[in-house]
Amino acid sequence: MATPQETGPDAPQETGARARHGAGARDALSATGVTVRDAGPGDAVAGVMPRWVALPESTEEVAALMRVSAGHDLAVVPAGGGTRLHWGTPPERCDLLIDTCCLNEILEHASGDLVVRVQAGVTMDALAEALAAQNQELALDVPLAGSTVGGTLATAAAGPRRLRYGTARDLLIGLTVVLADGTVAHSGGKVVKNVAGYDLGKLFTGSYGTLGIITEAVFRLHPIPRARHWVTAVLPSAPPAALSAGPSTSPGAVAAALAASQAEPSAVELDWLAPAGTFTVSALVEGVAAESRAGAVRDLLAGAAEAVPDVTGGGEAPGWWGVTPGEDVLLELRVPPSGVDGALRAIAARGLSARVRGSLASAVLQIALPPESAGTEPTELAKLPEIPEIPEIPQLAEVAAFVSGLRGDVAPLGGRLTVLTAPPELARLVDLWGPVGALPLMRRVKERFDPDRRMSPGRMAGGI
Repeated sequence: MATPQETGPDAPQETGARARHGAGARDALSATGVTVRDAGPGDAVAGVMPRWVALPESTEEVAALMRVSAGHDLAVVPAGGGTRLHWGTPPERCDLLIDTCCLNEILEHASGDLVVRVQAGVTMDALAEALAAQNQELALDVPLAGSTVGGTLATAAAGPRRLRYGTARDLLIGLTVVLADGTVAHSGGKVVKNVAGYDLGKLFTGSYGTLGIITEAVFRLHPIPRARHWVTAVLPSAPPAALSAGPSTSPGAVAAALAASQAEPSAVELDWLAPAGTFTVSALVEGVAAESRAGAVRDLLAGAAEAVPDVTGGGEAPGWWGVTPGEDVLLELRVPPSGVDGALRAIAARGLSARVRGSLASAVLQIALPPESAGTEPTELAKLPEIPEIPEIPQLAEVAAFVSGLRGDVAPLGGRLTVLTAPPELARLVDLWGPVGALPLMRRVKERFDPDRRMSPGRMAGGI
């Protein structure tokens, strides 16, 4: 974890005119009636320390804080559960952290319409528990415990079942946001005021807080399936050049066959220890006739697997299912599904040990350097005669070469590689975001919503 930069109220440069300006801003923030405290080490955003932390309890209080921030030229970063504050580029400056932990109410659950309206600080776990009481769910499978609704939207997080249900952007039907000047805007369900010409849901999902602050969201729900079965198979490892030699047994070909099958799996996931480990593929089948459909998936996988595929039911997923593969250096690779075998071949050819895990059929994979044993169950460990020592973190130059080289490899496949989190030393060697074709459009949107660059400045690609 990076050492927080001294940009908070205890920084040695906090003297003279800046100190007087800061005191006036702090008084104005407190005058809103919102709880405001000095920031501490646990409030750092990708290593950058804010000066103050505010804890609003309503959209109106967020708007009041933003009006004061606009009047005093304060840079603002929103925060939810803090599970991904270390993701992305460090902000150029951070005066005020707006913590949404007190925006924690489920405002409306229309179970008959399969719709829920929630405040942004509600945790995904708490929302899941409340919805389950009505046999409903928000099908996002967010992997990090403590994640909030707002943080999930801001980072565009999604889990294994994106294959069937889509991502947060697909399940979102309404949004309330507070813009940099304190304007409250609504989009989608229960519209009161919108920003003409813009789909706020699509813009704010994945925006890392650079356009405004999400305070409420309306989601489309699904009934909880009556049955779930996981079918897991181990595909043989292969040298890099052979990944595409056997089209019927390669991971990408198997995933494509599963996705197109009448068994209609909700997810097809991969777990692989690169560069030469075996490929573990697991498919989830849920809902009507789940058991017989799981049998069809098992038969399909049997032709490619090293052994008879394992079928489990009763909610018993593989231990690694939906678990982030690591946090030291975490990359996200996205390619068209037709390019997934080429991407795996490129990873193997780079030669570094890495844990690769994610949605194989959707071709959205996370790559952790070094590999970790996260998700390995004690019973699984007991079966191993010897636990190999986890490799040390590769030299920064090697990792930087891996990132830049893999980006070049997947570009012809239509893919892109993003660094989600990395030590600051590595972040100085590589562009975390990589080439972004839509950057000119993103800059225009930023200028429209935050012309003074006060919302999480610099957190996104191109310094947005």
